[in-house]
Amino acid sequence: MLIRTEIGVDAASIDGLLRRSFPTSAEAELVQQLREDGLLTLGVVVTDDEGQVLGYAAFSPVTLNGEDRQWVGLAPLVVDESVRRQGLGKQLIYEGLDTLNEFGYAAVVVLGDPIHFERFGFEPAAHYQLSCRRQEVEKTFQVYKLADEALTDAKGDIEFSEPFNRF
Repeated sequence: MLIRTEIGVDAASIDGLLRRSFPTSAEAELVQQLREDGLLTLGVVVTDDEGQVLGYAAFSPVTLNGEDRQWVGLAPLVVDESVRRQGLGKQLIYEGLDTLNEFGYAAVVVLGDPIHFERFGFEPAAHYQLSCRRQEVEKTFQVYKLADEALTDAKGDIEFSEPFNRF
């Protein structure tokens, strides 16, 4: 298996993975819209020897109080059921974080299981007085600091890209 940044020919395979891994087509449509709107900051894939995508992590811009601070959101994150429990999700996350760090991004936010994401260094966003538009997700809203001073004077509302509001 190979972990790498997605390329154009991966789009159909990513779409298929998303459609078979989630109960609705919302995640597939979200990624397609992010891609069409030029809002896909980074996509990381796990492929098999034939190039079939078996795992995917998407990162797209977020703002803090309406300001671009070089932060991104992680969503969606998916690994094909046939290869789960092999550490591929962990590898996708770390590859994404490393690449974003190399490109000078400051922080990553995610809505997800705190127990799962704390293993990778994510912290509750509420500890930094950060929130997102859906108040009911406070316990699952987390942040990962890429730059040392990313969370200095960083409190307020995180807003995901417009396509997230449609799904």
